[in-house]
Amino acid sequence: MELTQLEYFLTVARYQHMTRAAQALSITQPALSQAISKLETELGVQLFERKGRNVQLSRYGSLFSQNVERALRELEHGKKTLEEWTNPETGLISMAFLNILGADLVPKLVRNYQNIYPKIKFELEQGNHELINEALSQGRCDLSITSLRPTSEEYSWITLETAPLYIIVSNNHRLASASSLSIHKLKNENYIGLKSSCGLKLLLESCIIRSDAELTQIYEAEDLTTVTGFVAAGLGVSLVPRTAGMRLEGLSWIPIQEKHWNWEVGLQWRTSQQLSPAVKKFIDYVKESCDKINESLA
Repeated sequence: MELTQLEYFLTVARYQHMTRAAQALSITQPALSQAISKLETELGVQLFERKGRNVQLSRYGSLFSQNVERALRELEHGKKTLEEWTNPETGLISMAFLNILGADLVPKLVRNYQNIYPKIKFELEQGNHELINEALSQGRCDLSITSLRPTSEEYSWITLETAPLYIIVSNNHRLASASSLSIHKLKNENYIGLKSSCGLKLLLESCIIRSDAELTQIYEAEDLTTVTGFVAAGLGVSLVPRTAGMRLEGLSWIPIQEKHWNWEVGLQWRTSQQLSPAVKKFIDYVKESCDKINESLA
């Protein structure tokens, strides 16, 4: 059964005349009759009854026409929805991002883009690194914003921002008044770490190895918000970026003396995935915005 056959069937039902229906469809009457006959053979029922030179729907044809009309309306609705969602200025952008980025970076990015393209819709999903990585790899989203740069060529990446990591301690800690510290000063401190589901964990482990530092981990938290909460309560120290979502009361932020302790956040997508015009336009906007920022800093 072909879509063309269904359109022919509804046209005949509307005109109740083969010749007029053929003229409306810009095909020959024999070709139309053959198409209807083929459809009836496939369905195993007679769809039309002849009344002189006219035709009218049979009982089976009347039942079938209701379903065909509904199906074609759904198809047309689906087509219009796709056109709307893929339009560069009215489309849909599906994006996953780390929980901690929901306090500042992502809202600003969405707001700034919608100020330019107010009809663009965003479908957002947030979670830890494992969740957003799964969402991207399984195609549940077009883009993700994460702090773990991909190592595979299967993914493309744009750096959105690079920020220093800090040592955080409670305001009552003996190191709270330090203007800066070497990571080695934390050797005998209770360190609040992160579970592997958090993308920052791998970065911290790499920095620790490069610095040849020794940290005594007493607890692995699920997320950065929990880390800052434990530190503010005086239960230990940690290493985190100074993002908007973690500036709790009772914390002291101490710059790290070693140079390579930086946190990078970027936009990534699957290189092989077919992206809609709306998503491509958003990526171009991000690239252009980042280039302007880099030029101003140069």
